[in-house]
Formats: sequence, C-alpha cells, structure tokens
Amino acid sequence: MLEVLKKEVCEIAKRAQKDGLCKHKSGNFSARDEETGYVVITPTSVDRELLTPRDMVVMDLEANVIENLSNLKPTSESLMHLMIYKTRPDVHSIAHTHSVYATSFAVLKKEIPAIVYEVANLGLTKSRIPVAPYGRPGTDSLAESVIEPCKEADCFLLEKHGAVAIDKGNIYEAFLKAAYIEELAELYYRTLTVNGGKEPNYFPPEELESWEYPKKIKFN
Repeated sequence: MLEVLKKEVCEIAKRAQKDGLCKHKSGNFSARDEETGYVVITPTSVDRELLTPRDMVVMDLEANVIENLSNLKPTSESLMHLMIYKTRPDVHSIAHTHSVYATSFAVLKKEIPAIVYEVANLGLTKSRIPVAPYGRPGTDSLAESVIEPCKEADCFLLEKHGAVAIDKGNIYEAFLKAAYIEELAELYYRTLTVNGGKEPNYFPPEELESWEYPKKIKFN
C-alpha cells in the first residue's frame, strides 16, 4: 500500500540524519496520499540507518493504524502530524527535525525573523518563523500547540523541542524547507553575534509577497 510514498518518506528520513538535521532516533517525517487521505509516517525508536520502506506506517487522519508491515508503532508525535493535516488540508508533507541552531532558538522561545530574501519561499505570512508554545511530546497538548503556527506559516519552531516544515508538495519539498530553517537559524545566530546582540533589520511581509519570476525572460 502506497509503496511510492513509503519509499520517498524513508529516503528523506535517512537523508535528514545524514545531513545532520536529525541525530540518533530524533525527528519524524510523513506524507499524505491525495487519493485515500492516508498518511505514511516514520516509526518510533528506529535508527534511520536501519529503516526500510517496509518499516513505514500507514495511518488515517483519526490515528487508526491501517498498515504496519514490520509491526512497528508510528512515531509518538503522530498526533501532531495528523493535526497539521486536518488544520491545513492543502498540506501533503511534513518534516520535523531537531537541528541544532533552530532548536537553540526553540529552547529560547525566540522567533526567527526574515533577514534574507530567500525565505520568500517558506510561507512566512508575518515575516518570521513563529514558535509553537510548549507541549509535551506525544500528547494532545503538542498537537494543539501547532494549530495557530501552521495557519500562519509553513515553517515554525516547537518550544524546547525542534522545528517543523510543511509543504503542499512531496516530502522532498518539506525537507528542503526544514534544511533552510536550520540555515536561516544559523545566519541569524551569526548575525546577532557579529552585531553584539543587536537585532538585524528584516523584510516586511509585503516585500516577501512581491517576488515573481522575471517577466523579461522570454521563451522562444
């Protein structure tokens, strides 16, 4: 069932560990099938180096496990993923990471402002990566904490926890956003350090929303 999605989610989970966005058994990833509405999600407590597509778990939006061929449990943070899909029906993929710089700001409950123009592609309606209030992992509290942040932006932090990126496309696109959250967090950290802790200027929402592909480029 949903073999292509299983393969894609498995590959991205492995890459996230290889690229340093997640270490050990932290973080989790999922993708929602357009036709069935089912969600393919990573299992709990499995080293990503050992993961195979067969280990991916299929769930419905009401947290019923539809298929788990390896008899593994879905991530304990499944409720958070499902809440995002229910809150944002346009979303088809989610990447939750524990990358170092982003998580450092999450610990401080500090939003990350839009200090470089590349964030125009991150769906930040208020020119910031917001922070969801603390919710204990695996609880309804965590799931409920992401409702407002995921309405505001496609990228947000989880207080004292990590980062989340969501996308309307495939899991690779969510992964790229998660990678850029970490890059932006590091840029922000370095800018604050160089600037003696003084906040840098950031782009207002209307400037980010103004981006468009150059009209002068023509195709014959």
